[in-house]
Amino acid sequence: MTDMKQPNQIRNIAIIAHVDHGKTTLVDAMLKQSRIFRENQQVAERVMDSNALERERGITILSKNTAIEYKGIKINIVDTPGHADFGGEVERVMNMVDGVLLLVDAVEGPMPQTRFVLRKALERGHKAIVVVNKIDRPNARPEEVVNETFDLFVDLGATDEQADFSVIYTSAIKGWAGTEPDRLAETLKPLFERIVADLPAPDVDPSGPTQLQATLMGYDEYKGKIVIGRLNSGTIRRNQNVLWMRADGTSQPLKVAQVFTHRGLNRIEVEEATAGDIIALTGLGDVGIGDTIADPDDPRPLPPIKVEEPTLRVTIGVNTSPFAGREGKYVTSRKLRERLYLEAARDVALRVSDTDSPDVFLVAGRGELHLGIMIENMRREGYEFQVSKPEVIMKRIDGQLYEPFETVEIEVTSEHQGAVVELLGQRKGRMQDMQIREDGMVFLQYLVPTRGLIGFRQQFLTATRGEGVMNTLFAGYEPYVGEIQTRNFGSLIAWESGVATTYGLHAAQDRGQLFIEPNTEVYEGMIVGQHIRETDLEVNVCKKKQLTNFRAAGSDDALRLEPPRKMSLDDAIEYLADDELLEVTPVAFRLRKRYLTKSERKRAQAVKKEG
Repeated sequence: MTDMKQPNQIRNIAIIAHVDHGKTTLVDAMLKQSRIFRENQQVAERVMDSNALERERGITILSKNTAIEYKGIKINIVDTPGHADFGGEVERVMNMVDGVLLLVDAVEGPMPQTRFVLRKALERGHKAIVVVNKIDRPNARPEEVVNETFDLFVDLGATDEQADFSVIYTSAIKGWAGTEPDRLAETLKPLFERIVADLPAPDVDPSGPTQLQATLMGYDEYKGKIVIGRLNSGTIRRNQNVLWMRADGTSQPLKVAQVFTHRGLNRIEVEEATAGDIIALTGLGDVGIGDTIADPDDPRPLPPIKVEEPTLRVTIGVNTSPFAGREGKYVTSRKLRERLYLEAARDVALRVSDTDSPDVFLVAGRGELHLGIMIENMRREGYEFQVSKPEVIMKRIDGQLYEPFETVEIEVTSEHQGAVVELLGQRKGRMQDMQIREDGMVFLQYLVPTRGLIGFRQQFLTATRGEGVMNTLFAGYEPYVGEIQTRNFGSLIAWESGVATTYGLHAAQDRGQLFIEPNTEVYEGMIVGQHIRETDLEVNVCKKKQLTNFRAAGSDDALRLEPPRKMSLDDAIEYLADDELLEVTPVAFRLRKRYLTKSERKRAQAVKKEG
């Protein structure tokens, strides 16, 4: 089958927006209206969020591409993540496309992550169409949102041409669009027309030598690794000989097994593809992201993809707890190492390195969410391992220590404003801006060391009774600001191994908040709760009531226990102290001390004091 389009019949676009502004819903509507699905076909909501984690969290994590056809023009659409932790995905995608749809919420307007993804698009010289979505929301303020978006373009140094953007108003959930906020057509036709008219066709050379940069990776159980990218020049055919050019300047001859183009959500195998199209290739073995696939007779390497450095790192090691090997399928350091290095090959924003110990690996990423998603994916695949507390990556510049900072934007009600300001002050945050909106909400902008944000989200939600909204964005490196007290409580530690009893837990609950319930198996050194004081405390949660002639064995049932605090994986990672680890298995995750016995912990403390 052939799917040869001339470059002027192709549009390659990325949809960029803040989390939850409706990117994936808009792509759904575009797919449905371009007759990609049969009339009677059952289609899932948010069809592009194919990963189980994406569906659960309602966010896009991996960039995915699809293609639709409108009046003979093929539109390749890439749905990008809106969260800055997945910025590595966004930066790569900008290499593949020629224009962007910038989606903003008609109530919220441009948000911090919008700034991040738009900056990447403008740096590449891309032209944008601004799509004001959720126009049917009760508090929609389209005019102000368009003005705020224009100010954002100017702030980010857009050229005159880039700042002269078209605006389309949509309700993605209804599949409506229009050029005026109060006059929407009951289809997305106005949006399709704008894409074809305003966004440029790819600037490529169909008659030149083959040249493609590996931008995204896929994996298929039968076909192996799939390399995805835009063909920058020439054509590429099935079984064609090519040259793999690595970023370090070395090269190796390879043979393309299959060539695919995109139609809807499917990859269609074709005999050959031409310059300008986004294609997928198989049979290219270990080709990495940023490498060039070139013509052996006229090899022309493309500049490597530059990605911002990671700011946070954790150690991931083989599980050493007494329960090791019980619940996981893959438990050895060899399997763990293979999986981590495979992830680093797929995700350019992730760095994996060996340590002095063969059982422990250093993994660096863009934020807690970035690392948390990787840990959750590995857990679901059957891996068992232990994770340390995240720590920031410092830099030494001209002999001075620098640390990463983040811009934090917060929206809270005025009654919770004081608590939030106090919390951020303790974490060395510097206020940059403060506004009180008409609806009484307070908008705060802070510059905070990344160290100060580790474990902050849980305290923030508690202080605002779950009503606060927080967004963060990496701001750069600044001089080290000294010690930060991020945790002002200790842990309740299991005194001995056994099974937790109602009697034991009832005695322990006066000392703090419990994380476990009766009949949970515990081991010595496992963390079973949060102490109300700053120090750690050993508690015997396996203690049984001594039976006498006067007491019935069932009197335990009368003891009232407070419900335990149920933690998500993200909460557990945030909770960790320097001397604690998180044991992660496919079945559960458990908090534990690095040194399980009391004597080992005392010895480690003594060594630390001497050091």
